[in-house]
Amino acid sequence: MEILFLKVLVLVTCFVGLFSYHHPGISSGGKKSSSKKTNFIIILADDIGWGDLGTNWGKRKDTPNLDKMAMEGMRFVDFHSAASTCSPSRASLLTGRLGLRNGVTHNFAETSVGGLPLNETTLAEVLKETGYLTAVIGKWHLGHNGLHHPSFRGFDYYFGIPYSHDMGCTDTPGYNLPPCPACPQHPTITSQSDRPFFLYLALAHMHVPLIKTEPTRNLPCQDPYRANLREMDALVGQIKAKVDSTVKESTFLWFTGDNGPWSEKCEFAGSVGPYTGMWQRKRDGSSAKRTTWEGGHRVPTIAYWAGKIPANVTSHMMLSTLDIFPTVVSLANARLPPHRCFDGMDISEVLFGLSNKGHETLFHPNSGAAGKYGNLQALRVNQYKAFYVTGGAKACNGSIGQEEHHHPPLIFNLQHDIQEQTPLDSKSAEYHKVLPLVNQALMGILQGIATDNVSIADYSHDPAVIPCCNPQHLVCRCQSTY
Repeated sequence: MEILFLKVLVLVTCFVGLFSYHHPGISSGGKKSSSKKTNFIIILADDIGWGDLGTNWGKRKDTPNLDKMAMEGMRFVDFHSAASTCSPSRASLLTGRLGLRNGVTHNFAETSVGGLPLNETTLAEVLKETGYLTAVIGKWHLGHNGLHHPSFRGFDYYFGIPYSHDMGCTDTPGYNLPPCPACPQHPTITSQSDRPFFLYLALAHMHVPLIKTEPTRNLPCQDPYRANLREMDALVGQIKAKVDSTVKESTFLWFTGDNGPWSEKCEFAGSVGPYTGMWQRKRDGSSAKRTTWEGGHRVPTIAYWAGKIPANVTSHMMLSTLDIFPTVVSLANARLPPHRCFDGMDISEVLFGLSNKGHETLFHPNSGAAGKYGNLQALRVNQYKAFYVTGGAKACNGSIGQEEHHHPPLIFNLQHDIQEQTPLDSKSAEYHKVLPLVNQALMGILQGIATDNVSIADYSHDPAVIPCCNPQHLVCRCQSTY
């Protein structure tokens, strides 16, 4: 893991360093130089818990660099992934659309023929069209066969793994602590240094398997999760240091997570903080990853842009990874793709401290728990959270909560019950005041999706599309076919 950590760090700092020597101004042709455009770095952590960051939940002190970035930027405490598992959350981040629109409602496998539908436009494609150099480093998990490979989805450069590192060509698939060394390839990056860049860094941290790291000072028990969390934090810290020393004023750095912790992995999973989903936990099963409970989709998020985003600000606005697409497009002076609806919103003014307006409603799809993939089974209306289906995800002890359908829905007031422990009495005046708003919001988005330009993902399987493997190696290694 240390070798892979260093390789990723070298690639990222090399990539950022390519753009450190140009200056804003007028080009020889008299036109405005493209160097005036903003650079974007989006760091997406995998399976990270809201409570893993010290700045969010003081019980852990393993993220000093992220905590420092929060002090120098804006921290979001009511920020949500668009889905609570890998492929759907990534598809929504890169398209600004929920899975019922972009077609990605559950995970792709190593044998998946398809991926993110080709008629969906990625953020990289939009930015590349306006002159950006684009790169993705890390976990893709949106299709690796044919034109679904990231090299054909708007990215000029790709180095990473096609899906989660507990899938495909591993010596012990799904194992929590395998001894897998990094692959020996040494890719290089070449580019023009006068172009703005978009870097999407999709970390393998904190998804299992957690690789054993070197002993960490002041961590005598060598907790694997905490050791890997510290490693991830160090990586983010060194990336930020490179940005600060080269392209500080022109680069927007956004850190967030793809979904909550995978609680069935027990001590190899992160912390949901106070968002424990007690109603579900009392009935067995998980209330984190794959579920629509807060622990499944509320993710730690920090935005940093020196001189633009105010420092040491905590935002309580209800926001989402769906907002990344329209916000970056706006800041890049680009245009949203036509003939489709977006579920995110441009939050530039929130980032710059000029607005305190977030979403009034957010919709949470089933991402592998009870119910049908992609269905909107929970939603927020201001501080209220309604559930139409619960259960179906495995907890640490192996229990799976019974699938339950709620008509009328369970409704929690998160302002007074962040643990989602006690739903409102369905006979109370408060419940009857909120229920029409909940039903109206759900009916409205379903009608909108029914009339939208939606996509359908190909979830068929064929063993022939598995990336090339060399079983003769001591550890089975995966290599991209491109």
